[in-house]
Amino acid sequence: MQIGIIGLGRMGGNIARRLMKAAHHCVVYDVNAQAREALSKDGAVAAASLENMVKALDQKPRAVWVMLPAGAVTDATVTRLGALLERGDIIIDGGNSFYKDDIRRAKTLAGIGIRYVDCGTSGGVWGIDRGYCMMIGGETSAVSHLDPIFSALAPGFGTIARTAGRDTSDTRAERGYIHAGPSGAGHFVKMVHNGIEYGLMQAYAEGFDILRHKDSKDLPESERFSLNMPDIAEVWRRGSVISSWLLDLGAAALAKDPQLTEFTGFVQDSGEGRWTVEAAIEEAVPADVLSTALYARFRSRQDHTFGEKMLSAMRFGFGGHIEGKETIGLKSQPDIQSAPKTTEVSHG
Repeated sequence: MQIGIIGLGRMGGNIARRLMKAAHHCVVYDVNAQAREALSKDGAVAAASLENMVKALDQKPRAVWVMLPAGAVTDATVTRLGALLERGDIIIDGGNSFYKDDIRRAKTLAGIGIRYVDCGTSGGVWGIDRGYCMMIGGETSAVSHLDPIFSALAPGFGTIARTAGRDTSDTRAERGYIHAGPSGAGHFVKMVHNGIEYGLMQAYAEGFDILRHKDSKDLPESERFSLNMPDIAEVWRRGSVISSWLLDLGAAALAKDPQLTEFTGFVQDSGEGRWTVEAAIEEAVPADVLSTALYARFRSRQDHTFGEKMLSAMRFGFGGHIEGKETIGLKSQPDIQSAPKTTEVSHG
């Protein structure tokens, strides 16, 4: 299948590469010429402008995947595409857009006959190898047309045992992607996913902070323990009820640097945690853990604990997020064994 991809940063570039490995044909565009050239060397057709990209898509209906930061840049790009594409064509927003923006865009584009699909995409820098978990919103005909793309990007059944009772259910969920509902539903599910992620990471961070300070001079000497953080993280990975991929990433960071000296503990939030808390308020649903996890990130920018270093290490591990102001542009998977000291963060 042929698809256009706009935004060749950390995830957009790897999405194109994974699709090409599955024999799909990618026409790619990025304002960064080097990013376009890199994908061209990997087999993509590189376009020098949005107009050229649309012209190069000769299979109809055209499909264009937008992988840009949420907000103004995505809005502007979707608007421009709406003027360039034809009735029946499909725009996919695979970034972390706010679901209410998706509802608005879908309604506007429907007025000119263009279909809009929102795709919450999880997998970070590892998705090229592990596959991407996708939560998709949009009309059924558009999502069905794009199924070869979603199937190629998804992890597949893998080695995870099937859940009992799902024998007659839609297998897409077991393969790593779902059609969550109409426009906005995909990004809404992904938004809550990221809110939960905040809470899980905060629980690990606080737990390791408690472990780390068990040798405090404020405790009676007989109650002080000097605990091995890398070993604790490692043993919890193996058979424990709190094992997870996030813990795997934390264990890898601790194995390299038990004191996490390469991280300051400055923890950014990329928006979805805030939106999840706002949704909880709108629905009058208590969300104590998720709210507290969000506020902990705010506080981390004022003073830093070992737990916040652990948060930062896990966040770098799954998404390549580097401490400081978030920008787009990390083009390759970072080496979790050598996290750089820097003040930039790439868009997640």
